Formats: sequence, structure tokens, C-alpha cells
Amino acid sequence: MPTHQFINSSDGLKLHVATLGDASNTPIVLVHGYPDNHQVWLPVAELLAYQFFVIAYDVRGAGQSESGRRVSDYSLDQLSKDLMSVVDAVIPGRRFHLVGHDWGSIQSWESVTTEKLRDRIASYTTISGPSLDHAAHWMRTRLSPTSSLPLNERLKAVKQFGSSWYVVMFQLPVLAPTLWQAGLGKLWPKYLQHREGVIESTPNPTQVEDGKEGVQLYRANFLPKLANPEQRYASCPVQLIVPRFDNYASHNLYSDLSQWVPELYRRDIDATHWVVLSHHELIAQWITEFVSACELDQQDSLFAHLRANPSEAA
Repeated sequence: MPTHQFINSSDGLKLHVATLGDASNTPIVLVHGYPDNHQVWLPVAELLAYQFFVIAYDVRGAGQSESGRRVSDYSLDQLSKDLMSVVDAVIPGRRFHLVGHDWGSIQSWESVTTEKLRDRIASYTTISGPSLDHAAHWMRTRLSPTSSLPLNERLKAVKQFGSSWYVVMFQLPVLAPTLWQAGLGKLWPKYLQHREGVIESTPNPTQVEDGKEGVQLYRANFLPKLANPEQRYASCPVQLIVPRFDNYASHNLYSDLSQWVPELYRRDIDATHWVVLSHHELIAQWITEFVSACELDQQDSLFAHLRANPSEAA
């Protein structure tokens, strides 16, 4: 069973943290996406806890963590500071392995590609959440009037815009929160089952609030990054897990990722966006293999295999 605690963020919010496993083991931090909270990770976390010390926290505005008061309180920079607050409180001074899904992955790129935790993040596993900087550069390369890429490559960017229709809706300050309060929260489990083919292991008691507050993530970050993307390079080995049937983050978004990530290892899987629920045993296995290889620096075994088989299917 998880152990629960609350820690203070750098701007004074209470963040809820759940831990599983022996605290003396290698730490792994799991960061959830939208509109989830840390519970989405529990099936994976319980398996990882046999070998690792697992830390899963509720991102600000989700679960039992407090919400920010302003849209700017949800900036990528502040979310990166939240991760730092969590690890400083729970595993002070220790290196750890980072795993993110959906928005948890998007925000974790900020920590992987900046200085705050450069010396402490030993590896990063990213699932269904590209860096907004990388995604913006990918879009610009394909949509620029002077692009020399073939038409089929440029159409991929147009298709991704179509898949991201909800991002535009989330820019409206009232509509999305109202929809969650008007009934979307109750319908969410059915949506996951019929659209994504997954069932949550435990009903989420804060689903409505998670949906309402989480839209601030989009409002605080998407337009600024699309308008002014930065050059962001990863400073640790990165395992990219790509669900082939992701309805929100197309696998095409990762086609240029190697230019930003010197040590990139890719695994594709026949699954939809919420692969952490539908294939939790395999996700736990892949995280275990990658973290163990990074700990032992076994480039000649698993890493060599992933380089040779970048689209390894499950």
C-alpha cells in the first residue's frame, strides 16, 4: 500500500505525494497526465515497487494537491520546480529515474532539458507527451512556406492540428471547466472504455476537479511555446514509448526527436493513449529494463537491442 505525505512547493502550495517500496532502493518518479492524478500510475507503480522506490505525486490542481490561483502558476517552469520540491523533500540529494505520461511527460521534458535537475535525473521514459518546444519546431519545419519537405510530410502536421482540436477549446477560460462540471466528469470512465478501450483500476473521486483545474496547463503553455519554441536538448538517456493508435499525440511528432536527444531508445506498442492502464505489466517491464540498464550502464545489451530495433512491437 502507498504511503502518503504532503510537501510544500516553491510557491507555497501543498503537493500530495504517494510512495511505494523500500526507500533504500533506486528511486523512480512517476508523473501523471491530464485529466488524471497519481492513481493512474498505481497498477504500474505496484509492480515497480518490488524492485524500486516509487514516487508518484499529484500535479498541482489534481488529486489531493492544491491548485494554483493564476494561469501562470501552471507554467512549465513552475511545474519543473514542483518536481524539484518533491524530490528534494522525499529523496534529498539522490539521483532518480523519471517517467511521464501525457501531460506528465510534456512537463517532465522541461526538467530533462534544463539545468535545475540535470545532475540528478539518471534517465527519462516518455509516453504520449512530446516536448512542446520539440513539437513546435516539428510543426514549423513542416508548415513553413519555404519548407522543402514532400507534401506527405507537410500533411502530417495538418493532421496533428486536427487531432489537437481540444487544445484550442481549452484556451477558453469558461467552456472546458463548465463541461467538466456539467457532466463530463461522470461520463469520463465510459469515454475511456469506449474510445480508448481501458478501464481505470480505481474510480477517481476528484475527476471533475482534475478536469476543471488541469485545463490551466494548456492555457499557460501551448500558445507561448508555439510562438517562441526554444532549443532544448536532453541531458540523459531517454526511452520513448509510442502507442501506435494514440488519438492525441501522433507517432509522427517524434520523427525528428533524435536531433534533440543524443541517447534515444524507442519502443512502439499496439495500444491507445492510456497505455499505462491497458498494458501496465508491459510498461512496468520496459521501465524496469531501461532503468536497470542505465544503472548498470549496459549499452551492449538492452541499448544495443533498442538501437537495432527502434520500432520493437509488443
